[in-house]
Amino acid sequence: MRRAGLGCAAVLLLVAAAGCGTPSKDLFVVERSGEVPGARLTLLVSDDGSVRCNGNKPKDMGSERLIDARALEHDLVDQADEQRTFRPGENSILRYTVRVEDGTLKFADTSPNLPSDLFQLAAFTRVLAKQVCGLPR
Repeated sequence: MRRAGLGCAAVLLLVAAAGCGTPSKDLFVVERSGEVPGARLTLLVSDDGSVRCNGNKPKDMGSERLIDARALEHDLVDQADEQRTFRPGENSILRYTVRVEDGTLKFADTSPNLPSDLFQLAAFTRVLAKQVCGLPR
């Protein structure tokens, strides 16, 4: 009986050790630029629920935002695979470059015919920048 207990403990220890130190998958990187103050931003959004703002230490974005980030990443993969670039429209203020594992997307806040998921990504970027990173924009 005791031997079986030691075997189970050893298996549990191996399973726990295997999960330690494994880096989390990066969902996407958003680089935002523009001519207005505070436009320049780089966000690295990870599947562990963290976001790195402008290369700083990771910050927890919360489980609700993680769910949103995963949904956005899922929507972006198909478009990124095509390496889509949407030209800026008139009076563009902000420009975005988004990288996911399968490719890159480029768009501006005024790009014509922009898919809704890219508008959602721009809004998500602003929320993270202001509410998680503590930035003004």
